[in-house]
Amino acid sequence: MGKRILVTGGAGFLGSHLCERLLNEGNDVICLDNYFTGSKDNIVHLMDNPYFEVVRHDVTTPYYAEVDQIYNLACPASPVHYQYNPIKTVKTSVMGAINMLGLAKRVNARILQASTSEVYGDPTIHPQPESYWGNVNTIGVRSCYDEGKRCAETLFMDYHKQNDVDIKIMRIFNTYGPRMDMNDGRVVSNFIVQALKGEDITIYGEGNQTRSFCFVDDLLEGMVRLMNSREGLTGPMNIGNPNEFTIRQLAEKVIEITGSKSKLINLELPKDDPMQRQPIIDLAKKELNWEPTIQLEQGLIKTIAYFDEQLKKK
Repeated sequence: MGKRILVTGGAGFLGSHLCERLLNEGNDVICLDNYFTGSKDNIVHLMDNPYFEVVRHDVTTPYYAEVDQIYNLACPASPVHYQYNPIKTVKTSVMGAINMLGLAKRVNARILQASTSEVYGDPTIHPQPESYWGNVNTIGVRSCYDEGKRCAETLFMDYHKQNDVDIKIMRIFNTYGPRMDMNDGRVVSNFIVQALKGEDITIYGEGNQTRSFCFVDDLLEGMVRLMNSREGLTGPMNIGNPNEFTIRQLAEKVIEITGSKSKLINLELPKDDPMQRQPIIDLAKKELNWEPTIQLEQGLIKTIAYFDEQLKKK
């Protein structure tokens, strides 16, 4: 018999893949989404499944259901979206955490928070271990997301200490794959769409800033393993790919795979854009026996095929 599982942000890029996986494993899944950045297109293929339920709901207001596990993924996650309405972004992170933790406490459910590498800000330590407290600007353009997610981690830990709620905190590093929103302003989707359209590829700064790109299937494996890990293993835990690439290397790889004639052009670096992002995943290796298995080229081929199909529909 499967579990009853609530996924907030279930129609989003990560959420939709998670819902699909949980259904395939024989669980009963409630997908909660207000469709601010999520899309019905991401979950329409799951709608016929009698064990899948979709609820249009905003996590800033309480929600009640009898469930065994809660994955709290609801929050706009790309700068374009979270800067569109920064106050709403903070509310989603903070009020969403309070409402979902309240639900977990009431029904005695285990709850996982999808936190982010953004809690490290523009790191002064490289690569980043979970013990690093971060270097975050509290009043910058990215603060609504960074500080919202940091506050959510605090709430999770306090609900655990004060109310004995069974929590898991996962810090997600750059993730990519099919069902990314092509207009979300993220580097992988930007480069792929520009290359497929034969447009110039825009690199911010010199393209020397580094990122670590984790394919969605690898990330979900880590997420599900953490959710089902031993009691008392609360995290925070880094889940991401430790292989580091410069933005320029990523652009060149996308051009190579797509066979595009796109040229690289340099634009000014955005404010508070971190120069380096790379997780130390020793904790995940030790506790979950997890590490990514899908290499960048392999993941890009799948992602490019998805975007190619989407562009042809337009």
